[in-house]
Amino acid sequence: MRMIFTILVCKLLRIIGKAVGKGSSLPGQVALKLCPDILSRVKLPSYIIAVTGSNGKTSTVEMIAHILTSNGKKVAWNKEGSNQIEGVTTLVLNSATLGGKVKSDILLIESDERFAKYTFRYIKPTHYVITNLYRDQLTRNGHPEWVYNALKDSIHEGTQLILNADDPLVSRFGADRKDVVWFGADKLSSDTETLESVYNDGAYCPVCKAPMTYTTHHYNHIGHYRCTECGYRRQDTEYTITAVDLDKGVMEIDGKYRISLALKSLYNIYNILSAYTVARIAGISGEKIAADMNNYVLQNGRVITFTLGNRRGTLLTSKHENSISYDQSLRVACAYKEGCDVMIIVDAVSRKYFTSDVSWLWDIDFEMLRSPNVRQIVLAGKYVNDLAVRFSYTDIPNDKIKLFEDIDEAADYLNSDRKEYIYVITCFSDKGKFLGKVKVD
Repeated sequence: MRMIFTILVCKLLRIIGKAVGKGSSLPGQVALKLCPDILSRVKLPSYIIAVTGSNGKTSTVEMIAHILTSNGKKVAWNKEGSNQIEGVTTLVLNSATLGGKVKSDILLIESDERFAKYTFRYIKPTHYVITNLYRDQLTRNGHPEWVYNALKDSIHEGTQLILNADDPLVSRFGADRKDVVWFGADKLSSDTETLESVYNDGAYCPVCKAPMTYTTHHYNHIGHYRCTECGYRRQDTEYTITAVDLDKGVMEIDGKYRISLALKSLYNIYNILSAYTVARIAGISGEKIAADMNNYVLQNGRVITFTLGNRRGTLLTSKHENSISYDQSLRVACAYKEGCDVMIIVDAVSRKYFTSDVSWLWDIDFEMLRSPNVRQIVLAGKYVNDLAVRFSYTDIPNDKIKLFEDIDEAADYLNSDRKEYIYVITCFSDKGKFLGKVKVD
């Protein structure tokens, strides 16, 4: 009776929450108060797929769900991205009957990397995808190795790990484990032989701390690596990006499956590869996956096209205080050969902790905006002066940069008779402050 009552309360709170536009964490939070071990009482599907990592969780989960449902699978997944234990509890209980049986073939869970050990205390994934581990939100996550230590406690025997072989820290989770599936990219035409980013988190081996060498860099510290002392190295991959042409917007997986890209980003191709790997393991053919992902447009609000006056543009939502996320957005803008203006908004920093810490701005490779494809740069928001100081340490000419503390004024400035495409790069908290000034497609 306690389980039935808890599930009923959770379902009712979720209905009320949707009606008033509230989030999906509260129903799960109440359910856990009523019955702390409720997740261990529910009958789960035989297929439980979990996805975690610093970046790409929400997009990867959406893509996995899209492929699986397109191929006849009934999937329960946290569409809203509420990925701590409270949100996962809401997902599970609202997908269950009052008798406690989840009504789906597959339970697909996006999990916050720091709190995964709490969620998976009661739920043991059959398949566990770890996308990457980066410098991320200093006030919450400290350092990638700190996140690694928090995440390793969420991994249990009997779970198949699906790991990004190109990330040296993620690959460490597969050490001495037999049931591991590796995905990654061959050497690509967009690769560099030397590191081209502000910092190098792949400089030292995550096992013995000796220097590491790279034969190719895909981006930042993601690439093909080997330790000079202990021999720790990138693993051979079972599912592989074999070619990419970002100018044409196409990628190739496993040497034969060609996918056109709605978003021409290295981030995007890794998310697609992660989803492809899971779907192949679930028994879906490469041909069907490629068809499902061809020109797929994410529905999660990370990439939004808009019109401002007579000008067209795209808003790229980057993760708060995550420099690699911003780097990838900058790369998309800089690759726009027809010429573009770039607007960068920093009006809020941490969503949970008011620290005003802007040290992470110095980890972003703003220097790439020297590209001749970028015609004008508009900096906006409360922290515009901090951005200006950071830009003063680049070689970008001052007359190419405009400063506006007020986001509305910055938008009005861009609403001109200029013909260049606009890229707006900002975070989750600030994107609405700009979108209110434009017509969203």
